[in-house]
Amino acid sequence: MTRVDFYLLEDVSIIAAVRFACRLAQKAVLGGSQVYVHANDQAHAAQIDTLMWDYPRQQFLGHEIVGNDNARPTTPVLIGFGAEPTGDQVMINLADSVPKFIGRFDRVAEVIVGERKEDGRERYKFYRDCGYPLHHHEMSNWEEA
Repeated sequence: MTRVDFYLLEDVSIIAAVRFACRLAQKAVLGGSQVYVHANDQAHAAQIDTLMWDYPRQQFLGHEIVGNDNARPTTPVLIGFGAEPTGDQVMINLADSVPKFIGRFDRVAEVIVGERKEDGRERYKFYRDCGYPLHHHEMSNWEEA
């Protein structure tokens, strides 16, 4: 069954969630997993893509936006929206809603910041009511690690 991890950041802005997702993706890839980052739409996917080129500094993370003609399923990190992804290991959900295909992943990460705290509570209830095993992580000073 899919494990769902909630990462609660002290940060308020949505961009902090994207930065944290970059770090989380890097950690998962170093652990041997392929990662799918779920975005709201093309513009959101492009924002995530841009940040992954430069964050964290000095550490490139191979990634592509799903739907690009050149996208390869073997790329460590795929960024997508709308369509169901091909991977099945780790999904980082940065979209405004829970996608229908979460059950195909081994792990799902929900990154919650101040601007999305109420949304995070609703997601928690959704996952709990569906019977997913839930894990909670309070993240402070995560950019210093």
